Amino acid sequence: MSLKGKTLFISGGSRGIGLAIALRAARDGANVTIAAKTDTPHPKLPGTIHTAAAEIEAAGGSALAALCDIRDESQVAEAVAKTVQKFGGIDICVNNASAIQLTGTLETDMKRFDLMHQINTRGTFLVSKMCIPHMKLAKNPHILNLAPPLDMKEKWFKGHVAYTMAKFGMSMCTLGMSAEFASAGIAVNSLWPLTAIDTAAVRNLLGGEQVAAISRSPEIMADAAHAIFNRPSRETTGNFFIDEEVMRAAGVTDFEKYAPGAGGKLAGDFFVPDEVFARVPTKVARTFR
Repeated sequence: MSLKGKTLFISGGSRGIGLAIALRAARDGANVTIAAKTDTPHPKLPGTIHTAAAEIEAAGGSALAALCDIRDESQVAEAVAKTVQKFGGIDICVNNASAIQLTGTLETDMKRFDLMHQINTRGTFLVSKMCIPHMKLAKNPHILNLAPPLDMKEKWFKGHVAYTMAKFGMSMCTLGMSAEFASAGIAVNSLWPLTAIDTAAVRNLLGGEQVAAISRSPEIMADAAHAIFNRPSRETTGNFFIDEEVMRAAGVTDFEKYAPGAGGKLAGDFFVPDEVFARVPTKVARTFR
């Protein structure tokens, strides 16, 4: 259960879940490329590619801070090439970058529609496409999309059709690419949280401090991703994993550490199918239904 010497390419990993996954790998001694567009401090968001790289190296890993807008094909190609040049290859691709706007059809301007589709769906497709030729040479290659199960119910669409389409586009990459590259031994999976995760998106867009207080920390997603990456890629593909279920399968039973201040009350996340809530022991308030 170690990623020592492995190389991860993570899109949008300067903060939040992406950074947590990077730091978990770094503690094993992994190499991590942070491919994101935050080069200088943002007035409302923490972290840059440079602060993320410094944290990765402090945690015991090696880092490459790659200034990269994943909407730009040439920038993605350059970031991948620099990763291979510095670390010798790519073992793991994490499609973490995402854009969100929870507005109805009439309230969604087309510029924002395009942004969500360019980053979420197209960005996931493009980053995967650029990494796959190098991953074919790896011993246990994994692509992990931070995308939900394809639960095609109208309740997930009716309030924010544009966002759901863009997010489910990432999930469709999982569905299609897992089959397309199975013979090459490349695992392609999705990972999604059972509960809300305390990130900038939750604090700025999805309820602020009130919801953050009943959310889990990004570390549960990082630990779940770490467990997935250590599974055999030829035996672990085409899955829409839920973080808590991954951790329970790995033997974890105490989840208090991921939300020590919540007092047992947790907000359920968007897109989690009803059958998941029914089978998981943890009870959550379905705040984001």
